[in-house]
Amino acid sequence: QVQLVQSGGGLARPGDSLKLSCAASSASFLDITIGWFRESPGKEREFVAGISWRPGSKAYADSVKGRFAIFRDLATSTAILQMDNLAPADTGMYYCGATSPSKRLPSIGRTQFGYDYWGQGAQVTVSS
Repeated sequence: QVQLVQSGGGLARPGDSLKLSCAASSASFLDITIGWFRESPGKEREFVAGISWRPGSKAYADSVKGRFAIFRDLATSTAILQMDNLAPADTGMYYCGATSPSKRLPSIGRTQFGYDYWGQGAQVTVSS
């Protein structure tokens, strides 16, 4: 069982930066793949970024490449999504998902169906 607790997000202006955190309870933090997804009105939950279980390859949606960065803080078992140069299109509810430690999938899933556990969500609103 993996519990995910999210923090961060909030209101930003275009061009600003925000950080989202996803603290995992799993003792096997390096054995789980973490994915960040977002939901906006009228749209399905879409993949934003992911980091695989060790050694930690990364993947990004085309819309956020060069602006967002995902990484792990091993000291706190936290996955972080650093979001720079935010745009109104980045507005949405952001969720972190995690795979079961036993899966150790060879690639980063880009659909929500590949993830077994979810955080509670954090709202990001980008508006001038």
